[in-house]
Amino acid sequence: MRPPKASNTPNPTPQRTFGFLLKDASKLYVQRFEQRARELGLTLPQCKALVYLARSEGISQVELAGAAEIEPMTLVRILDRMELDGWLERRANPTDRRARRLYLKRKCKPLLETIDKISSATRDEAFAGFSSQEAQSLLAGLERVRGNLASLQSIPQHARPKTTQARIGK
Repeated sequence: MRPPKASNTPNPTPQRTFGFLLKDASKLYVQRFEQRARELGLTLPQCKALVYLARSEGISQVELAGAAEIEPMTLVRILDRMELDGWLERRANPTDRRARRLYLKRKCKPLLETIDKISSATRDEAFAGFSSQEAQSLLAGLERVRGNLASLQSIPQHARPKTTQARIGK
């Protein structure tokens, strides 16, 4: 039997595995949501577009693309399909002839309720075994992490580690 390989990486600590766990949990959560949505013929980008639009009816396609983090060209195709399906309508923007404002149609309400049920079921699975207090603590902690990271400035080039600069050809 061979001895285990020596590693230059120190033993993992919760702080060292945070990024990996966060990424893995996010990926698994999205996969589970998409499994449910696919059963109904929906995609995650469609769901995101509809939910963000429901929260901010009258926004432009450009604003919706930014809010839902969907590439503008991809969003145009999604919106074209949704318009054909009778879920939304595009209206002229009174202040900009080139822009269109987006509005949901009544036909979309049951679809939004279904998306909410998919989200709730996926969330329930993700929080299985958590007490209400544990779930609230986790969410509060993640909100703080997001706030910490969102408040940071770009790292100036001169302050980046040399290994990073060498790797990216700088």
